[in-house]
Formats: sequence, structure tokens, C-alpha cells
Amino acid sequence: MAEQGHTEGQEQGGTAYHAKSVDAVLDHLESSADQGLSHDEARQRRERHGPNELPEDKRAGLVRIFLRQFTDPLIYILLIAAGVSLAIGSVANAAFITAVLLLNAIVGCYQEYQSESSAQALQSVVRMCPRVLRDGHKAKVDATELVPGDIVLLETGDTVPADLRLIESTNLQADESLITGESTPVDKDAVAELEEDTPLAERQTLLHSGSAVMAGRATGVVIRTGQETEIGQIAASLAKNESGTPPLVQKLKRLTHWIAIFTLVAVAGVALIQFINGKSFVDIFTLAVALSVAAIPAGLPVAITVALSVASSRMAERNVIVRRLAAVEGLGSCTLIASDKTGTLTANKLTVQRVWLGPQRQAEIGGEARSLEGDVTADGETPDDETNEALRAFATGGALASEGELIIEQGELQEAEGDTTDLAFLILAAKLGIEQPSLAEEYPEKDRIPFEASKFFSATFNNHQDRLIAHVKGAPETIIDMCSMDDDTRQAIEHQQKAWANEGFRILAVAGGDVSEASEESLHDLTFLGLAALIDPIRDEVPEAIERCYGAGVGVRMVTGDHPDTAFAIGSGLKLADEREQVITGKALSEAGNEADERIGRARVFARVEPLQKTKIVESLQRDGHYVAVTGDGVNDAPALDRANIGIAMGASGTDVARSAGDLILTDDNFASVVPGIEWGRTAYDNVRKVVWLLLSTGAAEVLLFFLALGFGLPIPLTAVQLLWLNMVTNGIQDVALGFEKTEPGVLDRPPRSPDEPIFDRRMVENVLVSGLYIGMVAFGVYYYLYSVMGMEEGQARNLTLLLMVLFENIHLLSCRSERRSLFKVPLRNNPLLLLSIIGAHGIHIAAMYMPGLKDVLGVSPVSWQTWTTLLGIAATLLIVDESAKWLRSRRHDQCG
Repeated sequence: MAEQGHTEGQEQGGTAYHAKSVDAVLDHLESSADQGLSHDEARQRRERHGPNELPEDKRAGLVRIFLRQFTDPLIYILLIAAGVSLAIGSVANAAFITAVLLLNAIVGCYQEYQSESSAQALQSVVRMCPRVLRDGHKAKVDATELVPGDIVLLETGDTVPADLRLIESTNLQADESLITGESTPVDKDAVAELEEDTPLAERQTLLHSGSAVMAGRATGVVIRTGQETEIGQIAASLAKNESGTPPLVQKLKRLTHWIAIFTLVAVAGVALIQFINGKSFVDIFTLAVALSVAAIPAGLPVAITVALSVASSRMAERNVIVRRLAAVEGLGSCTLIASDKTGTLTANKLTVQRVWLGPQRQAEIGGEARSLEGDVTADGETPDDETNEALRAFATGGALASEGELIIEQGELQEAEGDTTDLAFLILAAKLGIEQPSLAEEYPEKDRIPFEASKFFSATFNNHQDRLIAHVKGAPETIIDMCSMDDDTRQAIEHQQKAWANEGFRILAVAGGDVSEASEESLHDLTFLGLAALIDPIRDEVPEAIERCYGAGVGVRMVTGDHPDTAFAIGSGLKLADEREQVITGKALSEAGNEADERIGRARVFARVEPLQKTKIVESLQRDGHYVAVTGDGVNDAPALDRANIGIAMGASGTDVARSAGDLILTDDNFASVVPGIEWGRTAYDNVRKVVWLLLSTGAAEVLLFFLALGFGLPIPLTAVQLLWLNMVTNGIQDVALGFEKTEPGVLDRPPRSPDEPIFDRRMVENVLVSGLYIGMVAFGVYYYLYSVMGMEEGQARNLTLLLMVLFENIHLLSCRSERRSLFKVPLRNNPLLLLSIIGAHGIHIAAMYMPGLKDVLGVSPVSWQTWTTLLGIAATLLIVDESAKWLRSRRHDQCG
């Protein structure tokens, strides 16, 4: 064997593979188009060349993530405050502020590191697994396992996993916009003759890693992998952030900024009062900084991201993978789902159950999908010779016009690879004893027209006994136009098609005959061979899932390429459509003109829809005010997935292109999995509101406490260090716990919220005002009583006021668990972390009272259990206020309703 670096071409990045013949490239790479590489050879080459993957941005280490925690403007202010404190000799205050910053940074670092780890884990769930030839057998391998010399098989919707030299191609088009910037798909041709200096964008014989197969089929040999590919050479220009910042987090950041402006104005007022009272600049500055940090919910975006991440993890457990974090709460807002039928609403296990071979001649096929067992009968009897011969001709034509592979050992089906429709025809042929290898030998393939959604048929051209024979398979109305037949036969076919479609069968036709050349134009005057009635059973769990969607105020529409009668039969079985007028075809939409939006709005089932029409349906529904989620699995679904508010791609059967366009991925391709996704999307939003309620109300209470104290001419109720401590040990620990709240009962009984609905709505304003005003006024009342009435020393009064505020915020966390339900109806066992956060926050504060050094810095000291109990009783009155407010709101809601 020659030197591997030269024979395999990995190091020879400049080799003009596009200008070499297929045989020359295969010889150069020491590979075989029929056998591919052996497993041992592939393993050895991978050891030399490494995995087929681009160099990723190095994941930020803990140190880098830790340092990122200090990039907030408020942190800069705190650092300045620490520096000022140190400069004037207040070492204790400087040390404490620094300790607070370090602790916050550690917590933030941990949360961010965990978030990145979760994101990486989720991204690895759905991987690209191209089909390759290894030791002469087709197999799926992880794309990272590809090596130069591997033979790769591609079809519509696949993402090209490495740079390939085409060996064979059929009607091949590829989207190379990622590589060349060309926005429209480009034609590819394995036998094109090119010069060595042909520009990259015009190299028809190559497919580049990262591009997408938009149409056709291809076989290619890997010429470059990993960093040696074209995309590897320009990898730096491809960096992009798919997820971005979720819109909800952006809204909350804007809210935080507005609150910050309001708070800074308030702080300026406090500072002015302090200045008038003769306080030093350092005291004023330190207090202003502390009050700003305490009142501004700077940790809100972090807590919200945690809530969304928790929801995405819970959704992943229910077979919904989140690719973009924004889709978590977005799915909870959707008002309508436009769903594919095959594989999503149905089981995607097509089986040929009946075959119509002509008037008075039918056959019934027993057995289940993916099984070779099953009797073949005609009217319950063994078929006569004429029927059997016609059935074998039909099965032969259907199998030849199908792509896929069955691996059969000792009469048992071991593996089936290919489209479910094609496999149904191949299994029918196998049941009749027609073996795929023998068929390929008897009918050598010359050319093929692969199935495309826009054509509604597939065709194959085969040599047989010195003749060129074509076989076609597809929609009956398309196949009939390719055949020679009289009107009576046409009417009989249409009558049978309608009768089976009304029973919910999917109907496909098969035809065949001699042709003059291997081209689509030659497909005429063929012989009609028969109709196949295929059944794809509705998933057992889907009807209930659709009912739950209706209960949640989410409409469901079915979009399919099936015959309208079949679509209506299945739609009515799913209770999507009650009458035939609720079914509209793609042709009718094209002819609707200005009435298209109105007809789409009335329709419940869309049949014989072309790919581009699905996008128009989505846009029409959005104009009608719907927040639309779309499910899809094919390359032709990608535009609709991208145009939808929420794109839901299929993980098991979906194409790489569809998965790239989706915001969410269903790993089980099951519509029923969408429902828990909606549920958790709404739960995530509810939890976000709970965090907002907690942080804004406690911040408002602290500001009010200060203004009341200063307004009555009292010393400040809490020192700067005490404010920082209060913010750290309560909200800094407790707000994240709310992100782990479970779904509340009845979350799917509410109508969807508007995506434009502000978080700070009337209910939230009421929540914040009621809780914030009560906490602030009661805390001031206690401080006033302790200092002015009892004559307690200033430091001790602050000690007890601080303890009361800690208790208030501990108690308030319980109220924030639900905006609607009484806290007594929300079991603590639903969120153990919340109870631990309360115990932990309060325990830390109690411990600080006894800790030498820290208690002096904080100005706190131990209290008697009688005092603690009294303050707890005062704080507990907040529950009465919050519960009363919830009860009054529910009464008002019932009266309005």
C-alpha cells in the first residue's frame, strides 16, 4: 500500500478531485464503490486522521466563567465601594463587600457552568448518522466516524457529512449557501467534466460538508474530513449563536433597567436626605450602592434562565429536545398546531392490506408492518393463477419503484432501511417470494426518478430481456395520466380509490411498461398494474392528546399530502373535522385567490398540499392572530418550520435539514409529546412570574422601609452591609428555588397567553404593591416602635429589623409559589429545594449572629427564642395578607367571568 497520506488524500487538500474521474478518485483513495471500506480499514484510518468534526470553540473553563460574573455595571459600583471602604480604613466593610461579591460569583459561576453542561448534553441527543457502505453492507454510522474513502449514500433532506466526490447522482440539487453564499440550490452531476481551475461554486461533481441535499439521490466517496473540508477551512466565519438570548429574558432585562432607573432616582433622594443630615460622603456612597443593589433585581435574568433551563430539562425527559431556549415558554403561548400526519399523528408503520388489480379482482394481504408473515387471499380464498400473476406483476413494479433495503435471514426480517412507504412495497414483494437481490439481478437499474413531494410519484428504469422498462409508483391521479386506458377503467379506478379513501386507507397506484428512454418525458402509454390500500394506524395516545390541546385552547390542524377522502377519514377519526367541507386541498387553495385566508381559517384538514403551500398556510394563520407551532420531518417542511412561531422537527424520522430548522425536536416523532411540551412551556412562564413577584416586592419593601425611616427623621433602619447581606442570604438563594416549581393543576385548562402580554401586568402590579407595601410598612412600624417607643439602642433595633426582614422574605417565598392558589394547597413535597432554601437562608443568618468577626461586621447579635418567635409571628401575618389578596382576586375573576 502506498503512503497513506497521499493515497487517501486527507493531507492533499489541494487535490483537484472535482476534475478527476470517479475511477481515478476511488483508486487514489483505495476504496470500492460496491464494497466501501472494511470496518478494520475505517478504524485504522480514523486513528490516523481523527474524528470527522470541526474544531469547536473551546468551552469556557471555570476560571473564565468565574471572571465573567464581574462584568455587570452594578458589580463595578460594588467594587468601587469596597475600594473606598478600604481607602478610609473600613477594612471590615471592604472585606464583607468583597466576600459578597465572591459568593455571588461562585453561585453565578455554578449556575452558568451547569447551564452549559446541560446544553451540550441536549445537543448530543440528536446526532447526524449518515448511511455508508462498510464491508459491502449499508449501515448508519455517527458522522464523526467517517474517513476518507468511505462510500456515503444520500437522499433528499440529508446534510452532507463530509466533502464528497460524487460517484452516482440522480436529479441532484444541493443548498451550498453555507459554503458559497449561493442562495438557490445548485445542480450536481457525478459525470460532469470539469477543469482543474473550476471555481468552487461551479464544482458540480463535489458535495461539500455542511451543505444540504434539497432534491434527488446520490452516492459519493469521502475525500476530506474535519478541518480539511471546505467548511473546515472557513470555520471561523461560520460562528453563530443559534439560541441567542430568549425574548423573555430580553424583556426582563428591559424591565430591570426601568426598575434600575426608578431605583436610582429613589436612591438619589435618600442620598440627598443623608447629605442634608450631615452624613459623610463615604457613608452616603456606601449606603446608596447597597440600597441600589438590594432594590434592583440584578439576578432576575439569571433566575429566569434557570427556570427556562429546568423546563427544557423536564421537556427532554418527555421526548422534547429544546434547540433554542426561547421555544420553551414560546410553546406555552401557541394557539394552534399545524401537524403532519404520517409518523406524528399516525404510527408511521405503513402496511399494504389490499390490492386492486382490476374490476372484480382484488387481493387481501395479511400480517403486520415489518413482518414477512401473512396470508395472501382473494375474497377469502387462495388466489387463482391469473390473480396471482397480476399480483406478482404489481408487487414487482412497486418494489422496483421503491428505494430501501430489507435484510432477511432464514425467512425472518432482521433489518429494514428506507422510507416507510417504500418498505411497505418491498415487504409485500417479500411476502410473495420476490427477493430483492434476485429482482435487482433480473431487472438491472439504468436510472431512477426519486420521489419528491412536488411530483407525487417515483419511477425506475430497468433493463429486462433487451428492453427498457419503466415502473412508476405514486398518487393515483398522477399515475393514471401516465397510462393508456378507456373511460370505464378510469372511472372504476377512481371509484375504488374513493371507496378505500373513505375507509381511511392511503392509496397508491403502480404502473409499468416499455419506454424509449430513461426520462420523465417517456412516462406515457404505460399499463396500469393496480392500486394498493395502505394503512398507517393512528397512534393510540393521539386522540386524547388532541382533546387535551382543545382543553388548553390550542387548535390542531392536519396537513398531509394524502387524498382528501383519506385525509377526511383520518381527520374525523381524530375529531379534527366533522364535515367534508372542513377539508381543503392544495389545488383549491391555489384557486381561492383573495378568499384563501378565509378558507384556510375555516379548514381543519389540508390535503394534497404542496410543500410551499404549507408555508402560506402558516402565514395565513399568523395573519389571523394565531401563534403557530408546526411539525415537520422533510426538507420541504423546513421553510414552514422556519416561518412558524415554533418549529417542531421529528428526531427519529426527520431529515437533517428539518431538524436544523426546528426550535424543538420530538425524539419519538409523536404528536402526544407536544402536549407535555405545552404544559412545561406554561409552567416555565408561571415560574418566571413567581420569581418576578418575589424580587420586585421585596425590593420595593426595602426602598419603602428606607423612605419611611428617613421621612420620620429616624436613623437608617439597615446599614449598607446589612442590606447586602439581606439580599445575599434571601433572594440570592431563594429565587432560584422557584424555578423548580412543578406544574400547577389546571395549567392546561387556561387559554394561551398572548406572546405580547407584559409580565408586569395588572395582576403583577397588584402582587408587588400588596406584598411590598405590607412588608415595608410593617417593618418600619416595628423599627419605629423599637427605636422611638422602647428607646432601644440603634444597633439592636437594626439587628431585630434585619431579622424581621429575613423572616418576611422567607415567609413571602411560600406565598410566591402560586399567584392563584392558596399556599396551603401547594404541597411542600412538590419542591423540596424550596424548603431547603428557606431553612438554608434563615440558618445562615442565625449562624452569623454567633460567628465571631462576621457578627461584628454585620452588626447582629443573638436573640432570645421569645423574641424570634414574636418576630416570626409578625412576619407570618404576611400570609394572611397574601391569601386575602388571592381570595379577593379569585372572587373578582368569578364575578367578571
